[in-house]
Amino acid sequence: MNLRLWLRDRRLPFAIVVVALAAGVSQLLLWWLGPAPRTHDFVGPPRSGYTLTNAKVIEYGIDGRPGLHVQSPHLERREGDESLYLNAPTFQMPARKPGVPDWQGQSLYGWVNKPGTLLKLQGPVYMHRPAFTDARGVAQPEATMHTSEVTAWPKENRMESAEPVQMTQGDRRMSGVGMRANLTDNHLELLDDSHGTFPPRKR
Repeated sequence: MNLRLWLRDRRLPFAIVVVALAAGVSQLLLWWLGPAPRTHDFVGPPRSGYTLTNAKVIEYGIDGRPGLHVQSPHLERREGDESLYLNAPTFQMPARKPGVPDWQGQSLYGWVNKPGTLLKLQGPVYMHRPAFTDARGVAQPEATMHTSEVTAWPKENRMESAEPVQMTQGDRRMSGVGMRANLTDNHLELLDDSHGTFPPRKR
């Protein structure tokens, strides 16, 4: 057999072997030098966004007792975010004391985080508490509060704002800029430019 013909017959199998070896080496290099495979930490189906009309949300404390109540004509949970967005919400924050009525209020917009521990009241905020008689038998007049841009912690029953605030309870008037309030013990602290009118109590 002619040597030239013999080499020509062997050229194709040799090329196939070379290509296979090159592919194998490339795959080994890719496996060795490439990034680690991505882990899939997602568990369960995705939760889609939704919109509710005339919605009512009740937050319960760790003791199982109802806490913050929020109502809204338009409630939205956006896809990828488990917090709630509210239009024109009305709400009740319990005083958590026997015989003391809840604080009730309204704002322009609202936002509640996923665990219900943080409430944002945006735009003008109005709150009021009806008159009542306390445990000592003393009549407590109706209380009202006008402010805006409030941050509240419903489980702790406290709230704060950096905006001007006006509070009225019977004949008493208080105003200032910035406030911190604990609704359980009826404690209000005005942070700046505070003014108050406290007429003498009737005997």
